[in-house]
Amino acid sequence: MPFGEYPYAMDDKGRVVMPPAFREFVEDGMILTRGMEGCLYVFPLPGWKRVEEQLEHLPLTDSHSRAFVRFFYSGASKARLDAQSRLMVPHPLRTFAGLESEVVVAGAPGRLELWNPQRWEAAIQAVQDNPPHPELLINFVA
Repeated sequence: MPFGEYPYAMDDKGRVVMPPAFREFVEDGMILTRGMEGCLYVFPLPGWKRVEEQLEHLPLTDSHSRAFVRFFYSGASKARLDAQSRLMVPHPLRTFAGLESEVVVAGAPGRLELWNPQRWEAAIQAVQDNPPHPELLINFVA
């Protein structure tokens, strides 16, 4: 599982160097898409296949399910690292996530997340200010 957070610069073409700790995780290709809280999700191809299976099982008759599939799937873009281990982030996704010159690349279970640094700090602060309900963490901390 990828873990850690790494600040990196994004060049004017929308490329960001993939941290060495995450390169093996996405070496066979990846899917970038809109994530929650205004970040981008980066799934390795096998992980994306599991996501697709879940999306396919959402009921077409439910408007909330359709809206979520539309949000998540229509923003998806296939990518590979270039020879310099850079990831090209498509312009629509950069705009969605507010990515300009700086990016935080963070690990998460089964995926990576790309964050605007200010949004990242706000998201971390929000958890500190309002931690998850204790019942959610009962088996987390022994």
